[in-house]
Amino acid sequence: MDNKQLIASELAKVIDGLDQTAISNLLEQPKSSDLGDIAFPAFSLAKVERKAPQAIAADIAEKIDPSHFEKVVATGPYVNFFLNKAKISDQVIKEVIKEGADYGQQNEGNGGNITIDLSSPNIAKPFSVGHLRSTVIGDALSNIFRKMGYNTIKINHLGDWGKQFGLLMVAYKKWGNKEAVEANPIDELLQLYVRINAEIENDPALDDEGRLWFKKLEDGDPEATELWQWFRDESLVEFNRIYELLSVEFDSLNGEAFYNDKMDEAVKILEDKGLLKESKGASIVDLDDVNLPPAMIKKSDGATLYITRDIATAMYRARTYNFVKNVYVVGQEQSNHFRQLKAVLKKMGFDWSDDMIHVDFGLVTKNRQKLSTRKGNIILLEPTLQEAISRAQSQIEAKNPDLENKEAVARAVGVGAVKFYDLKTDRRNGYDFDLEAMVSFEGETGPYIQYAYARIQSILRKADFKPSAEATYSLDDAESWEIIKLLQDFARVVKRAADNYDPSLIAKYAISLAQAFNKFYAHTRILDESPERDSRLALSYATAVVLKESLRLLGVDAPEKM
Repeated sequence: MDNKQLIASELAKVIDGLDQTAISNLLEQPKSSDLGDIAFPAFSLAKVERKAPQAIAADIAEKIDPSHFEKVVATGPYVNFFLNKAKISDQVIKEVIKEGADYGQQNEGNGGNITIDLSSPNIAKPFSVGHLRSTVIGDALSNIFRKMGYNTIKINHLGDWGKQFGLLMVAYKKWGNKEAVEANPIDELLQLYVRINAEIENDPALDDEGRLWFKKLEDGDPEATELWQWFRDESLVEFNRIYELLSVEFDSLNGEAFYNDKMDEAVKILEDKGLLKESKGASIVDLDDVNLPPAMIKKSDGATLYITRDIATAMYRARTYNFVKNVYVVGQEQSNHFRQLKAVLKKMGFDWSDDMIHVDFGLVTKNRQKLSTRKGNIILLEPTLQEAISRAQSQIEAKNPDLENKEAVARAVGVGAVKFYDLKTDRRNGYDFDLEAMVSFEGETGPYIQYAYARIQSILRKADFKPSAEATYSLDDAESWEIIKLLQDFARVVKRAADNYDPSLIAKYAISLAQAFNKFYAHTRILDESPERDSRLALSYATAVVLKESLRLLGVDAPEKM
């Protein structure tokens, strides 16, 4: 039973007008710990009892059985409960010791499948920090959902189809060089792509040429197909190197091209249901009834669009994976597209469209400027991660020059810093990319939490401490109590992060837990001989377990030494 349930059940024994659930919903956390751990506001009973809330609060406080609590007092219109710190700290610490990394594990999902569409970079374009958000948010959500008892399928829906390939073919045939592309594929292809987009502004006919080459690709032209395959293979080598650096793996790499032969069925269903209408030679689905612009399914030249492909993709995923949720981690700018997609699938009679969730996120900027591949204004991810590792290594050299496995630790810290900084931002907000702030060991950063974890490991090694779920570990000081309350809250935070599709809740939790431990460490001589020594060490151990698990959920490693 958690603290709220305990208090609600005790209050229900002395309050007639409210049941336990209603009481539980009214409970609040006081602004200051001086006012107790949980408070019940008596205002809601004033009308029924025709008494002042202060008098009601005093009456309730008197009737409560105090044996479960340190004390129960009425303060104005509130009943303030002070929990039994020694008893609860023992329970919580032992629970963490017993469960280890499974602490906070839940079974809400009951093994149901969640598909997660994440990362999805465009072939032949560099992997920039613009793709980082989708990659790390999607990966973290997969870990969080697994913690909630779901099975997740991570899908990298590669951007390996579309008019940009036609443009790239035109650019390569006009200005490209095979040896240069083979030596440095992504850079060369990017330069060609930026160049043709710049040239189109003066020569719009190039755009038509690009369209024509993409149509050739769609029709299976051997030269176009060969060029496309080459661009794809070369790009994947580079992408995989970055995914390895980020420690992100996928269950499927079925990109846009995979669905080329699956769109006819979707179009046929739309036709059979009488949903397709002709508009200026194009085929559309009218969505006026749901206040959305029409969804264009086919252009006047018969070419399909993103939405046609996404309809086929959703149908394939529903059949293949029988999902309970189909999650798309894609930027905010696509919000309208996903509304249209869901609305069209609903009209097609697919009720599972209700289980499709667009997890949107804000933009990454640099110096407050929007990044654009087309304009060549991007921050490449791979050199950025390497720079983060190098900065982490310099700080480790300064702090601990004799550390073994310096390179591995620097990688865990540098890459972890970039991932954590992204994930601690509420996903709907954007952030400005600042490598120096990310890799700092001070402030609300990944390295700060990793360092707190490594510090605990150092303390436990010095003490040669082995925790036992049979021992008694009780603490009642203010600093340890703040940690205990946070440890208790872990499962609830994981559930909130899953419900809101927001890993930043875990990141902020990890920051709070590391800060609470550092405060405890500053005020307590953990290793000093005292009756509480083992309890302090056990609390340190439990904190480390939950810090490591919080970082794992975010896809960040926790080095044992730093």
